[in-house]
Amino acid sequence: MGEPGFWNDQERAAQVNSEHARVGRRLGAYRELESGIDDLETLEELAAEDPSIAAEVDAQRALLEERLGQLEEERLFAGPYDAGDAVVSVHAGAGGTDSQDWAEMLLRLELRFAERRGFEVELKEASPGEEAGIKSAAFVARGDNAYGIFSAEKGVHRLVRISPFDASSRRHTAFALVEVGPLVEGAVEVDIDDADLQIDTYRASGAGGQHVNKTDSAVRITHRPSGIVVQCQNERSQSSNRTTAMAMLRSRLLEREERQRREELESEKGEAQDVGWGSQIRSYVLHPYTMVKDHRTNVEVGDARRVLDGDLDGFVRAELLRRAGQAGADGGGS
Repeated sequence: MGEPGFWNDQERAAQVNSEHARVGRRLGAYRELESGIDDLETLEELAAEDPSIAAEVDAQRALLEERLGQLEEERLFAGPYDAGDAVVSVHAGAGGTDSQDWAEMLLRLELRFAERRGFEVELKEASPGEEAGIKSAAFVARGDNAYGIFSAEKGVHRLVRISPFDASSRRHTAFALVEVGPLVEGAVEVDIDDADLQIDTYRASGAGGQHVNKTDSAVRITHRPSGIVVQCQNERSQSSNRTTAMAMLRSRLLEREERQRREELESEKGEAQDVGWGSQIRSYVLHPYTMVKDHRTNVEVGDARRVLDGDLDGFVRAELLRRAGQAGADGGGS
């Protein structure tokens, strides 16, 4: 950053400045942990002579363990896009109105989780369901390791409950899909041929906003070769919506490439792939008992309401650790 002419290239300067801030925060957290450990050692020596401060020692140790856990999480983000921002999409699956309602609940869950983690969140699109809920929605999460963290949420999420839409109050199962891609800016090249794009404009839907239902400002882009569809309606102009939609498309295409690469590697290793609705990553059971279980890590939480309110840290960390262990085993080392 001290090089002559560094600020002449504004795009590169912004990227380096962002990386500098990120590394600076990580180093600061490490130094705080070191200082805290020194203080804890002093407290433990005092507690050996004065048992009345034992509770203070326990509190300090718990705080340091939490900080250490956060630093240990940092080492799990080794992918090329893990440190960056994420585009998170939620889609209703099989199950009609119940699945559309579940998709809206899942969107709220993921947004709450993002806020708990301190991410800046921008809702880019939400398509309402016929009777309730949503058909799909997409938001951008900005912050340190947003993509690495949200990558643990990719997959099918299954809900079991008494349906509020069933007059006979029967138990229903609903599915929704979470897709996560890295938010890629202009510095990352993704091969997109304009001839492969179908671009449609339409009037933005939803409450609020002086332009709503007055101008065709919302943009939907269909990438014909892959069948990927992205849309954005929350920016101020059609041009802004198109720019954001293209960024979301690049994100989805990058994630598609990464997924295909993983599937090819797993196929070579003889691992069966099932990407259908039956391959849910997590089940949320609200009846006849309450429990949330992650089928990848077997982590279970009995307080389903707490999870639905965005408390996903235990599930996410367990999945990141599982992947790190799997990658270490595949690589034959640490």
